[in-house]
Amino acid sequence: MSTPFLVGIVGARGHTGRELIRLIAGHSELMLAFAVSREFAGRAVAEIAPEDKDECVFEALGPEEAAKRRADVVILALPDGASKAYVDALEKFAPDRIIIDLSADYRFDDNWVYGLPELNRAKINRAKRIANPGCYATAMQLAIAPLLPDLEGTPSVFGVSGYSGAGTTPSPRNDVDRLKDNLMPYALAGHKHEREATRHLGTQVRFSPHVHPAFRGLMVTVHIPLAKAMSLADLTQRFDDKFGNDPLIFLRSDAPELKEGTNLTGVIIGGFTLSEDGKCAVVVAAEDNLLKGAAVQAIQNVNLALGLNETEGLV
Repeated sequence: MSTPFLVGIVGARGHTGRELIRLIAGHSELMLAFAVSREFAGRAVAEIAPEDKDECVFEALGPEEAAKRRADVVILALPDGASKAYVDALEKFAPDRIIIDLSADYRFDDNWVYGLPELNRAKINRAKRIANPGCYATAMQLAIAPLLPDLEGTPSVFGVSGYSGAGTTPSPRNDVDRLKDNLMPYALAGHKHEREATRHLGTQVRFSPHVHPAFRGLMVTVHIPLAKAMSLADLTQRFDDKFGNDPLIFLRSDAPELKEGTNLTGVIIGGFTLSEDGKCAVVVAAEDNLLKGAAVQAIQNVNLALGLNETEGLV
């Protein structure tokens, strides 16, 4: 049996950290090296993630301490704005270590590789600095990318997600009582995932996010204006050509529901529809915001960066 690669997680007690621990525990080539959480320091990782078989204990490691610990990969599962101190320490004390950052901090940095494998696989392969995409940005880019050559105008995206996307810090967007029997719009212009998708698709995207009472799951409905009228057969062929061989993208004719993306490893893309004049396509995508929208995508990127099979531990 080969020696496993060691993975450290900073921000391990959050929703995404919990999923990362589970995925690493089930991965034949990875082992959890350390799990950083100030709040849970001293507690066994298995208390919140019983899948962990490496008998790790949560630790309150600062940036320099974490950088000096033995690991092949460090995954930063921190809130936006909190990654820099760890990145700086890793650059200083372990410059060859692979870093996967799950925040938005480096998604606009040309020195980092953007980690959406289905659209950027070649650059992610053996990369050292990978910015994991946002959950909404993942779904909307995958729904739009096959039609970029046919585009004329600005795609418009309506998105709904569970409240886990708001993180663990209390806010109206993860207040279960406020969300009961409710749908809450927020950040209706200039959302960070709107800017992210716009940057990496190379075309303006408009996005309206909403949160609803479910804990997890995400769905986007995308209206895509086309330069020329298109047939339904041509529309579906564009997606078959682009994603037909991608193991984590599931194409189908009918529109997925939000709950179908929940706990799913990949993304369902379907509901392919055209306006009466054939010049506006409608596409629906559903995923789990904590999985393909975060932790699964991070493990895809770890696999590619280490030269492993991209879906090792996922399929």
